[in-house]
Amino acid sequence: MTLEEMRKSAKTMLTPSDISEVLQCNPQSIRMQAKSNPSRLGFPVVVIGTRVRIPKGPFLQFVGEGRQ
Repeated sequence: MTLEEMRKSAKTMLTPSDISEVLQCNPQSIRMQAKSNPSRLGFPVVVIGTRVRIPKGPFLQFVGEGRQ
């Protein structure tokens, strides 16, 4: 998912697969970091069991896109 697609999306929560293109890394690496040390990601994450979700607004702020 591109930043433009994220901004236009009605989703409030994103997945590691959604943000991996923007961060240019593997979605599994994002999942592993979210579970082991989420503070090192630089944006908030929600981990529920094996699922990882990223709030869209804070993520867009993290990448410099302002509050959405």
